[in-house]
Amino acid sequence: MTAAPAGHAPPTTPPASTGRTTEMVLLGFAVAIVTVALIIVELAQGDPLTWEVAKFVAAFAAMCAVAHTVVRYFAPYADPLLLPAVAALNGLGLVMIHRLDLGSARSDELLKETERTHNADQQLLWMFIGILLFALTVALLRDHRALSRYAYTLGLGGLVFLAIPAILPSSMSEINGSKIWIRAGFFNIQPGEFSKILIIVFTASFLVSRRDLFTTAGKQFAGIDFPRARDLGPLIAAWAIAVGVLAFESDLGTSLLIFVTVLTMLYVATGRASWLMLGITLFALAAVVAYQLFFHLQMRVAVWRDPFEQYDTYGYQVAQSMFGFATGGMFGTGLGSGRPNIVPFANTDFILTSFGEEVGLVGLTAIILIYLILVIRGLRTAIAVRDSFGKLLAAGLSFTIVFQLFVVFGGVSKLIPLTGLTTPFLAYGGSSLLANYLLLALLIRISNAAREPDAPKRRPKRSVDAMATQAVQRR
Repeated sequence: MTAAPAGHAPPTTPPASTGRTTEMVLLGFAVAIVTVALIIVELAQGDPLTWEVAKFVAAFAAMCAVAHTVVRYFAPYADPLLLPAVAALNGLGLVMIHRLDLGSARSDELLKETERTHNADQQLLWMFIGILLFALTVALLRDHRALSRYAYTLGLGGLVFLAIPAILPSSMSEINGSKIWIRAGFFNIQPGEFSKILIIVFTASFLVSRRDLFTTAGKQFAGIDFPRARDLGPLIAAWAIAVGVLAFESDLGTSLLIFVTVLTMLYVATGRASWLMLGITLFALAAVVAYQLFFHLQMRVAVWRDPFEQYDTYGYQVAQSMFGFATGGMFGTGLGSGRPNIVPFANTDFILTSFGEEVGLVGLTAIILIYLILVIRGLRTAIAVRDSFGKLLAAGLSFTIVFQLFVVFGGVSKLIPLTGLTTPFLAYGGSSLLANYLLLALLIRISNAAREPDAPKRRPKRSVDAMATQAVQRR
């Protein structure tokens, strides 16, 4: 190995691949899948191919191109699989929502004839706003660590968002028995979707600033290190927030999601199993008390135990969901060839049932694998990023996605009681879609920091005293 010539800097390591070409190819693949799926739906419904299909394909492809361009210029080293995975999920959700719109006007697919809905057009609009929010976040938030400086303000904002529906009158906040909405004329918004992200940001910052206290102080019992009573504030606060949401808003899903996410981040930050034990104990106590106090929780447990006992009332949704899964079997009835509209809320809470009926267990497994790719890449980002705040934030955001998927799929398949959460990126709904695109933007920003190569170090200039002298022959 020869030394570099005098006066020349040593060659630097070539920059790592940004992965943007891979991302572009995978986005093109997602657009192709969505295009083929839309054509299959139209043909299965017996409708001629119209400009409506071209509208959906062109709009979806344009939004993917915009998102890719923003990532290419503002986060060039971001993980190349995050955006394509979300695009595939969002596109497939759009296909199913459009399919349900087509079936809403067919008497042979419904128990009673209704007018055709146009939810896919509304979802397309929410997708556009979500991409715009995503682009602004990636472009303006150049360093995710800047969020930690406003952690307490963001945490307070998250609590305010959670409290607003509880203090509003039922006419302005209640839909289907849950006071979790803000109903403002021509649109409805669910502030709890944004609260979960703000609370995750606050929790990550708070745990980083107090992690030494949580990991070093405490007492040992039965060979397990337990935290001191005065250090239980974060866990007690999360538990109190969850119970408050459940009591005043009748929203089991959001309360469970917030508590479990904070508990998981506590465990990731400290590595102590005692936090999990204390959290599970608190959850069990709250669950027993809530079951005794709240009628809607008793009904959900009763439906979970036997939905057919109350088939004509509370158990109808879950029973029809099970019928849908059974009808789909292994390979499904085919896109556009089932009767998913029979299940209430087929495009929101039960959209996984709609997919299960028409693409079967195989297709549903493929969708779940896309989610797992998204979560695994998010957790990989949490491992790779250098700062502790980014690690906890990426882990919390990734866990939120996988826990929502578990709760939704467990509820519609009768594995656990139904909670009412929506499937991220897949289900119809503006609040959920906007919040999840904000979540994706944060993951993109953190992954860019994790994969960005270090700036090449400049070779220090040699002082005059250290330079070698040589004799020059006089001419």
